[in-house]
Amino acid sequence: MRKGKREGSRNFLVCVVVVVTAGCLCPGLAGNAQAYDLPAVNLGFTSFLDGGPPSGPGLYLTQYLQYYHSGSFNDRNGDKLPLPDPDLDVWVSLTQLVYQSNREILLGGKWGLDLIVPIVGFDLGYAFPGPFPQDNGAGLGDILIGPFLQWDPIMGPRGPLFMHRIELQMILPTGKYDSDRELNPGSNFFSFNPYWAGTFFITPRWTVSGRFHYLWNAENGDPNRGYVGADDTQAGQAFHFNYATEYEVIPQRLRLGINGYYLKQITDTQMDGHDVPDSKEQVFAVGPGALFHITKDTHLFFNIYFEMAAENRTEGNRFNLRLVHHF
Repeated sequence: MRKGKREGSRNFLVCVVVVVTAGCLCPGLAGNAQAYDLPAVNLGFTSFLDGGPPSGPGLYLTQYLQYYHSGSFNDRNGDKLPLPDPDLDVWVSLTQLVYQSNREILLGGKWGLDLIVPIVGFDLGYAFPGPFPQDNGAGLGDILIGPFLQWDPIMGPRGPLFMHRIELQMILPTGKYDSDRELNPGSNFFSFNPYWAGTFFITPRWTVSGRFHYLWNAENGDPNRGYVGADDTQAGQAFHFNYATEYEVIPQRLRLGINGYYLKQITDTQMDGHDVPDSKEQVFAVGPGALFHITKDTHLFFNIYFEMAAENRTEGNRFNLRLVHHF
């Protein structure tokens, strides 16, 4: 019989990424080498028309609901670890407030502020009991906050051509955390995760969007129990991005397209100031998506992602629902 919580082991370490902004979950394991915990980052939470707010300046409330499932825990070579039929389910709720001003302050950019509050729930089970990674249930995740500059669309004879934004996003260690659990809603350290997002209008009805993040992490003074005897750890730096392209099939109402994400670890984690070999993570995902314009101020996104090429992470499927309302 499966159980959601099992006694953990010093021989395995699970790393969880719960992306926000947007976030997501992807735990990584270590077999012969230790891995580490990355913070919550945006893997697939945003997609179409990401270069600007859908309804101009003002106050936005966005509610995300994401479900992630995986039965494959991969090692550093992308091969499955020998765990007894692992079964991981994750639910993520993100509540986001965005204020976009109409006042230019730098090079034509208009200032704004972004705040995201996540709630995360885990359920991890196995075919039989054993010394395997253990989850920390449900709780508050790491709050994200970021000032940003949004530029007005560059216009052409038939409408907008390009719009973009820069945000200095910070991830605060507010989430639920227990060093005796491998899967936690919170990371227990501060992270800096700035990004640039842009949307190109190939035609008035066909667009391409991307959001490109750089991730830097501070030290964790209470490391996961997989780092036996460590006083502190520091997760490595990473580069990750979301990409999407869509076409307006029903004018002013429905857009359909393709969306995905990619994350690449570029430096190893450190334990007590020393690199941990073979601890870098990687994952790529692609899938279909849709955007339904309910009204000019209310928009519904639905995205599906199928992961592949995962290293030191789980590999699974992700389903994302996002409702945006402009006041």
